[in-house]
Amino acid sequence: MNTNTAKNFVLQNARPLELAVYEYFFENEPNKAVVDELLKFQNPDGGFGNALEPDFFNPNSSPIATNDAIITLCRVNALDRNSEIVKGIVRYLESHDSFDEDKKRWLFAIDSNKDYPHAIWWEKKGDGISGFNPSISLASFMVCYVNRNSLYEEIIKEGFEYLETAEEISGDSLKCFLLTYELLKINDISNIIDLEHFKDLLCKAVDDSICKDISKYGVEYVPMPSDFFSGSYLELITPEIKPLIAAEKDILDKLQMKDGGFDITWKWYTPYPEFEQARAWWRPRITIEKLLFNEVQI
Repeated sequence: MNTNTAKNFVLQNARPLELAVYEYFFENEPNKAVVDELLKFQNPDGGFGNALEPDFFNPNSSPIATNDAIITLCRVNALDRNSEIVKGIVRYLESHDSFDEDKKRWLFAIDSNKDYPHAIWWEKKGDGISGFNPSISLASFMVCYVNRNSLYEEIIKEGFEYLETAEEISGDSLKCFLLTYELLKINDISNIIDLEHFKDLLCKAVDDSICKDISKYGVEYVPMPSDFFSGSYLELITPEIKPLIAAEKDILDKLQMKDGGFDITWKWYTPYPEFEQARAWWRPRITIEKLLFNEVQI
């Protein structure tokens, strides 16, 4: 891939948040700018909304958007328990807004998504729960940054047991398990689940999840190595995964568009013209991921 044109694309097209993330990774800027930009998406209740996740424009706080904020904070090493942004997240999650008390899960999709431009998968179906996405990573955040709570520990244990027996897990759900591992590891919490065994399960799950048909990369919405290994979780790269990483790296130049950026592989399947705005926000974000992935050593 042409890294110079990719970087120029990001500089010219990224939202301020993604631009701050880019500058953190590639221009040695402090993570404060990332935090400052994230704060603009945080609501008074401490949760996140306001199209932080570009595929739904709901301004209201949601578990998914809040999980997205935690992912970003973790990536740039900005999860400071004493910071106002983390205290706000704790306040939102402690309120149990959009939390099913009976099933002990945060909702994947919330009712009010339907009132704003959104992709079809963000419309609430049934109880709005989608397995452990994002419940396991939100529970892990609470265990790590508030206090040990039996409710949240039980969610983690149930997710761990699920991962042991699951034959297939979607890439988006798997990212929540990866974040869980990272949060528990960096906070040195090893007495809820067996972290080494968890790591082994994650390695297998990632290997199983990554599409082996290279011809679909960048064309169809399939899990690719860059979905998991863009500056994070590099310790989970196994000998079996390395050839897939090499294969995707070999075709990055073919996937790169003439303007230097990379494109998304999905549509909204709802009648909102705002999809093009979402796509414009996504493309720099995806391009940053490809730049980070291109630096992975195998």
